[in-house]
Amino acid sequence: MDRSQAVDRSIMGNLRRRLKRSKEERAAEESFNYFSWTAIRKDFQRNKWIYLMALPILGFYIIFHYIPMYGATIAFRNFMPIRGIMDSPWVGLAHFETFFGSIHAWRVIRNTFLLSFYSMLWGFPAPIIFALLLNEVHNTVFKRVSQTLSYLPHFISIVVACALVMTFVSSAGLVNDIIAFFAGEEARRNLLMDPGSFRTIFIASEIWQGIGFGSIIYLAAIAGIDQESYEAAIIDGASRFKRCIHITIPGIMPTIIILLILRMGALMTVGFERVLLLQNPGIFETSDVIATFVFRRGILDADWGFSAAVGLFNSVINFAFVLSANFISRKFSETSLF
Repeated sequence: MDRSQAVDRSIMGNLRRRLKRSKEERAAEESFNYFSWTAIRKDFQRNKWIYLMALPILGFYIIFHYIPMYGATIAFRNFMPIRGIMDSPWVGLAHFETFFGSIHAWRVIRNTFLLSFYSMLWGFPAPIIFALLLNEVHNTVFKRVSQTLSYLPHFISIVVACALVMTFVSSAGLVNDIIAFFAGEEARRNLLMDPGSFRTIFIASEIWQGIGFGSIIYLAAIAGIDQESYEAAIIDGASRFKRCIHITIPGIMPTIIILLILRMGALMTVGFERVLLLQNPGIFETSDVIATFVFRRGILDADWGFSAAVGLFNSVINFAFVLSANFISRKFSETSLF
């Protein structure tokens, strides 16, 4: 009897192993079939209009982002337009050595990093806080007026916006009128001629122009939070502040993390137009950034290979920041880009 039971168990074990293998084989076959041309053709037929809508975007990135990567090789050449990219002399890392050995390298890297870091430190939370405040406003008219007024600066030309800023901070501007009221007329000065004031002016103008438009995505994320959570919290006696801390902020946290990762990818990128329009030679000490340095060397001095090398260095650093931020986010949370 014991022998027959052992045989039965052996037979059943073999059957289970064969069944398990057959399931794994079927799963592998289904996975292969999913990526087969037939499945791809069926998927395209089912979603052809979506793919057609994506074609212009795909074409834009191919034409303006991937094809130009070929031109990045001029960072390693002494580029001469008359000879073309491939026939220009190869200089290897000479441009990078020249940049890092110059007196301007540390200044532009430091200014770029500090401006971008302060912009992220103060400018990134600003739209989030503004969206949270608007979410707590129950007067519909006041809420809509506030949103409209906050969106308007975004649609003002950067040239006009910088002209307004320069007028406000001039010696006879509104900001100096306020300073003179508290500190006296002798305190008046053109703030854009002071190297120590440039970063504050730059970041304040950037927040002023982008806080309203930047809050739209957070307001949309807040609108997607389940209202039953708020109702349950009200029944439990949670105050508005506690509802904001324990429901609203956790509800929009995935959106915040994704946008923070993307923002980290531009940590070494500063708004070129705004810096160029606000700076002057007297404040290069704090206002000269990589973008303006590349502009002067590449466009004004026609040193294309050197400027391409500096720009490539900047892009590599930004790419490294994106990978690092995404790795940290994936390690400590469930949200990441990839």
